[in-house]
Amino acid sequence: MMARKPNYYRQIIKVLESLYKAHPTYNIGRHISTALDGHTDAWGVSDQEFLYALQKYEIELNMDVDHEEDIEDIIKDGMNLERTLFEEEED
Repeated sequence: MMARKPNYYRQIIKVLESLYKAHPTYNIGRHISTALDGHTDAWGVSDQEFLYALQKYEIELNMDVDHEEDIEDIIKDGMNLERTLFEEEED
């Protein structure tokens, strides 16, 4: 019995669906373009290479954490820096 050849096309579709669910405001062109960034010839990318690029992109995208709240806290702390330093000197 022969081993089944992987169906990269279906796997690519699944990754694209997963990306859409996780990031519905991103269009498909953005996902594909970013995943293939660095490939000089997108026409020559095999299905297997494209799947790997999409999977790698998805992992990297999911690792990015929204730091909006952290940035706001840093700005607030910076605006109150003088008061914070003055309070520390009094102690």
